[in-house]
Amino acid sequence: MTGAERIMNARPDFAAIARWIGSGKRVLDLGCGDGTLLDFLRRARAVHGYGIEIDDQKVTECVRSGVNVMQMNLESGLSAFRDGSFDYVILSQTLQAVRHTEDIMREMLRVGREAIVSFPNFGHWSARLQVARGRMPVSAALPYQWFDTPNVHLCTIHDFEALCEKLSIRVLERVVLHGGRPVSVMPNLFGSLAVYRCTSG
Repeated sequence: MTGAERIMNARPDFAAIARWIGSGKRVLDLGCGDGTLLDFLRRARAVHGYGIEIDDQKVTECVRSGVNVMQMNLESGLSAFRDGSFDYVILSQTLQAVRHTEDIMREMLRVGREAIVSFPNFGHWSARLQVARGRMPVSAALPYQWFDTPNVHLCTIHDFEALCEKLSIRVLERVVLHGGRPVSVMPNLFGSLAVYRCTSG
């Protein structure tokens, strides 16, 4: 198995993201972690990318990988970037961990032509079943216990689309996955991971 295949297996949303991004585009990755996505896009799409990350250790890992990274709290906004600075701004499985969701979405589409957002779908049947049994959901997509989770705003596919409508954000494409495979039938029930490409208006 190649390194790229291992990455795709570990993070199936990366394949959808890479498919949407053209060669040589300018990309900003919010909450970029150790820089794996940006490094992958740099190799696969020759993107000109920057990451934003707050964690000291992850910033160090980005630097080791040769990923351009800025250490800052994305919750304080993206005032360091001018309007339209990037072709794509990515928020990959970080949406549920931010507190000021509406502000982040607006800022993404201020500094970027398009926004790409992926998140675990709280509407998946297994999450619903665990709640019906009186417990908070724990799964591969939501791997934390209620008392140690970084997630503050869990949402469903329907919730996210309602937010986009409220903010006048237009959904250009959507991919819903489970186990790395696309889900087309009743995606809010059977999909555990959603990936969206959006733009203003």
